[in-house]
Amino acid sequence: MAKKRNIIVGQSGGPTAVINASLAGVYKNALERGFDKVYGMLHGIQGLLDEQYVDLSTQIHYELDIELLKRTPSAFLGSCRYKLPEIHENKALYEKIFDILNRLDIEVFIYIGGNDSMDTIKKLSDYAILTGQMQKFLGVPKTIDNDLALTDHTPGFGSAAKYIGASTKEVIRDANGLVYKKNMITLIEVMGRNAGWLTGATALAKSEDCEGPDLIYLPEVTFDMDRFLAKIKDLMNKKESIVVAVSEGIKLADGRYVCELGSVGDYVDAFGHKQLQGTATYLANYLASEVNCKTRAVELSTLQRSASHMASRVDIDEAFMVGGAAVKAADEGDTGKMVVIDRVADDPYMSATGIYDVHRIANEEKLVPRSWMNREGTYVTKYFVDYVKPLIQGDYQPIMVNGLPRHLVLNKKAKR
Repeated sequence: MAKKRNIIVGQSGGPTAVINASLAGVYKNALERGFDKVYGMLHGIQGLLDEQYVDLSTQIHYELDIELLKRTPSAFLGSCRYKLPEIHENKALYEKIFDILNRLDIEVFIYIGGNDSMDTIKKLSDYAILTGQMQKFLGVPKTIDNDLALTDHTPGFGSAAKYIGASTKEVIRDANGLVYKKNMITLIEVMGRNAGWLTGATALAKSEDCEGPDLIYLPEVTFDMDRFLAKIKDLMNKKESIVVAVSEGIKLADGRYVCELGSVGDYVDAFGHKQLQGTATYLANYLASEVNCKTRAVELSTLQRSASHMASRVDIDEAFMVGGAAVKAADEGDTGKMVVIDRVADDPYMSATGIYDVHRIANEEKLVPRSWMNREGTYVTKYFVDYVKPLIQGDYQPIMVNGLPRHLVLNKKAKR
């Protein structure tokens, strides 16, 4: 009897508006390539360790389900932030994982995630090679932060940038309608721990019908409170409404996050990442006391990664494409690799998939080039905007029911 050809796929890290399009790409292409079953890990590798998984054929029955899945935000299978130990630290844990994979006749393990998720692919593929296991391990890129190395950009970033650009325009329009003969300062806080790709996307708001934000601060450049205050005072002499975009991860010269100057929690995740929040609130309060005018803080928060109604068509199509490319790569014998997106042309925009050794990607961060920021570090340049613009084009109309978007929801009663 021929051995079954099964795939297992999981989702990890912070979700995006298009992470499920990659899952749909894995599922559809696996069936087209003749794989027998596609299992989904519930809450990533952490759920797999608890033997929590689902046969995706019990969840996706029709072509319409694929289309719904592509339009559903967050992680359909559930996500996790679980750091695998080094192999020598807990060999028994790896033995348990591979025992589960062997019992399920898994030929291919696919993980959809960001930097930390690629660390998981690296460790599992290393263990498989070390012990002579036959499974293949492939990574599918996902992160709104756009900080994965070697790929031109990551699925999820384009839709988040589209939402941020549109929301910035709306915040500016709102602020302009509220001021008259008085100053008001609005601070928009955008996600981005060490990389400022998302914060830079606020510059997309600058267009014929919008002047865009006045200042943009990315975490790649040290934040100077005195210079910031001087810039604000100068702007107050020129205009009534001032809008400033700041990354949640901007730091002072001594290494402290600006948000740490205010009240912030002590939560640290499994990968040692401190929770960042309150940067805009702290700066709004600081300016209110220093310049004696009305201030307000706008934190876009999880809306940046869950606004599927604002998803970019380019982003959804590419997310689906990289999911399918991972199945193809594994079917052709690749392992220990991550699928990447290569930019083929800008006008008209075209992209293709490539594949790189995950050891060159895991635990590396791609930052915004300093040359893509102005001299003072208070705005992004045309190079940055030209890089992002193709990624926000088009849309997928939500499938509306009773005036609201319909999503595909996991049926936990049909887990096996």
